[in-house]
Amino acid sequence: MSYVLKGALIEYGSDFLGPLPNVVIFQFNPESLTRTISIPTRPTGATARETSQAGEIPVERLTVRALFSAADQLGRNNILARAAGVGPQLAALEQMVHPTNLLGGLIGQAIDAVGSALGIGGDNPTQAIPREQYPRLLFIWGLTRVLPVIIESMTITEQQYDALLNPVEAEVSIGLAVVDPSRCCDDVIAKGASKYTAAAKEAEAVANLANVGPLARDLIPF
Repeated sequence: MSYVLKGALIEYGSDFLGPLPNVVIFQFNPESLTRTISIPTRPTGATARETSQAGEIPVERLTVRALFSAADQLGRNNILARAAGVGPQLAALEQMVHPTNLLGGLIGQAIDAVGSALGIGGDNPTQAIPREQYPRLLFIWGLTRVLPVIIESMTITEQQYDALLNPVEAEVSIGLAVVDPSRCCDDVIAKGASKYTAAAKEAEAVANLANVGPLARDLIPF
């Protein structure tokens, strides 16, 4: 039987890939992946002179449905599966949704103290100083798609339970948005992944010319 690549979500905490704080490899690759490319309104209308003038960049969104089951592990008497079912996989996915504390503890208290000393915010501030950051994620789908993403939605449907009410089968619908790191951050890994995927897509588009080249010459009369 040939080896099948598995899709994955990888969380990384710095500009270097290791050690990784969180990895979820899809137990079963989703049967389909929905891609939606949202095209912002162009700054010029269809009747304007410059109809090709670009505005904001398109945003690509992905929806995947991942299935997790502890059946095989339970059949092999896996200790972790018997104790928690697919709970560990679901917990790892949920960790990718929640922001991580970067400046908590004593540093956060110091910022509050400085703010109070300067009279910023008063005794009842209406808006907290942001100290948390959402995890940085890569969505890997095959050899040509390594995408920096954020999770916009997640729906977990627990379908079966064991005697301890641990979920032993679950389906997770994950909504992702592809990040353009060149405009919003200095994330070296995200920029590298984005450039790699863009280069692979451009190569595929060029390869397509080998199929349509002769037909295109017949279709274009000039």
